[in-house]
Amino acid sequence: MRSIDGMLLCDVTQGWSASGGGIGSYIRRKQSWIADNSDARHLLVVPGEEDRIVENGQFVRAEVRSPTLPHSPNYRFLLRNGAVREVLERFRPDLIETFDPYNLPWAALKHRKRHPETTVIAGYHTDFPRAHIGEFFIHDFPLGGRAFAPTSARIADAYAGKLYRQFDNVFGLGSDSVERLRAVGVENVERMPLGADLSQFQPSRRNMEFRRKLGVPDDAPLLVYAGRLDREKRVAKVWEAFKLLPPELGAHLLILGQGKWRDDRIADGTNGVLHMPGYLDNREALGEALASSDIYVSAHPYETFGMSIVEAQAAGLPIVGVRSGAMIDRVPEGTGLLGPIDNPSAMAANIRKVWHGNRAAMGEAGRALVSERFTWQKTFDTLFNRIYPHAFSARDERLAEQRRGVLDWFAKGGVAGTEGRETRK
Repeated sequence: MRSIDGMLLCDVTQGWSASGGGIGSYIRRKQSWIADNSDARHLLVVPGEEDRIVENGQFVRAEVRSPTLPHSPNYRFLLRNGAVREVLERFRPDLIETFDPYNLPWAALKHRKRHPETTVIAGYHTDFPRAHIGEFFIHDFPLGGRAFAPTSARIADAYAGKLYRQFDNVFGLGSDSVERLRAVGVENVERMPLGADLSQFQPSRRNMEFRRKLGVPDDAPLLVYAGRLDREKRVAKVWEAFKLLPPELGAHLLILGQGKWRDDRIADGTNGVLHMPGYLDNREALGEALASSDIYVSAHPYETFGMSIVEAQAAGLPIVGVRSGAMIDRVPEGTGLLGPIDNPSAMAANIRKVWHGNRAAMGEAGRALVSERFTWQKTFDTLFNRIYPHAFSARDERLAEQRRGVLDWFAKGGVAGTEGRETRK
């Protein structure tokens, strides 16, 4: 392992929110690990309300003025690559880690072109060819969009291959992501699952008073979903499945997140069984909300990891989801039930099966799975002991190859050839 002591490490991401989110949780945990285990410094470049630099000991946060996303008010879209490069030029990090597939990785790569000694790695956090590009054509082009969606996803996959092959190392959050990247020619890709805090998310945080304040009877199911409420998450399918449950079940649905879908439901009215408090900024409060629920539900077919699923499992909940993406790995047999994509009837049937089945055993199996595979200690052991060292080695090989190229150029008479051209001028 190459020590990171004395280095300046940098994360550049669109997906930063003070309210949580998978990337935000990862970065905050990473900063804690750096503070506890090294004297490295950390630079975080994220979108913000205005341009500003915030310094706090080992840590620097550079916010670049960016507009909010229309239907995700807790997130902003950073388009100003020039401003990002100015930050990178000012601080000159030793290693840059990017998370997004669009404009920001190119800012990092352009900085490396100017400063080849910089190590640049990428995390594949979103299955954007399907979750963003394919879904865009399906939903925004009703005439022919669905037919073109697979082609658009293949084009986006080709773009992903071109982009990620340029990095010194790449990591995916699950086997599905790693396989997709390798399929488009990205050879230097590794798997790095994220983690859950087993002290924050645990069954002992179950609070019956929390349920009673929502009006949930002790013997009725409280279903829960936590995350963004944008289109790709398919929360509308969860709502459709919920409405198919028999009234005598007495079920309630707790949605923890914000977005246009929530605003529309508030306008329509919720009949006292749909509870939408918004994001829970406090992780302790989120742990209590999950543990006080009975079943975690998600219809998102494009998970690359499923942070909220793992946190729900750590809290002792069985999962009802869809057989797609990373959810296949996250929810093995005995920890919940998976059904077909975009099938509310099947989801409703699985909710009933889990509720009437051995929920306690499923919850215990899910927590045991998280304890074994998905801790933050395992995440950062992988990042700092394998992914970073491999990236540094790739950087060294890249620089050595560049030096060999220069020597070959000289050996082939490059100087003489140049002098000849200058003389002719």
